[in-house]
Amino acid sequence: MSELSYGQASARLEEILGRIEDGRVDVDELSGLVREAAELVTLCRKKIQAAEIQVKTITEQLEREGSGGEGEAPAS
Repeated sequence: MSELSYGQASARLEEILGRIEDGRVDVDELSGLVREAAELVTLCRKKIQAAEIQVKTITEQLEREGSGGEGEAPAS
């Protein structure tokens, strides 16, 4: 199985939780759904952490580029 996107994983989690909350899950199926939900939560967390690292890296890069002398008064 190919890795799901964050949106796909989140939608599947919502589906699983909805089925469990509505009582539409057979007892024999419950443990498999809980296992799948746990794997989806782990996947979502990893994707969020990766996105946070990317945003931090980009922000730091922009700050370095922005401190390269912009906004300084020209020499007379």
